[in-house]
Amino acid sequence: MPEIAVHREAIPAISDEALARMTEFERRVLEAPQVPVRTDHVLHAGLYVRTLFMPKGTVITGALVKVATVLVVQGDVIVAVGDGTSRLAGHAVLAAAAHRKQAFVALEDSYVTMSFPTRVRTIEEAEAEFTDEAHRLASRRPEAFNTFTVTGD
Repeated sequence: MPEIAVHREAIPAISDEALARMTEFERRVLEAPQVPVRTDHVLHAGLYVRTLFMPKGTVITGALVKVATVLVVQGDVIVAVGDGTSRLAGHAVLAAAAHRKQAFVALEDSYVTMSFPTRVRTIEEAEAEFTDEAHRLASRRPEAFNTFTVTGD
């Protein structure tokens, strides 16, 4: 019988001290020229899934996420989490805790997908469910490019 390897990589909740540092980093990032971000939204079968496309060289700071999610990264990124950073190259599926805020630097064109179970019926409700900062999301900026799939299933 083949051996099964269990790899338990996860993104933890952020401490208050790390949140303060991440918020300051985000303030500095927002002072730089902003790149329009493409976000693909899917609301189907009790799941909300949002995928951000990050062109090579893009830096993105995420909203403070208040629900546990699954985070899928495809590409090559450095992710700042809490007090450290990790490089994720290739394909990674991560359990991500509630109360977290991350920053990503795309070393190559990359995709970051977040999903969580929900009972809401609209994208706006889903965004408000996962963060109290929905008004600050890159997908809400006038220059953003969004695709939406809402099935009602």
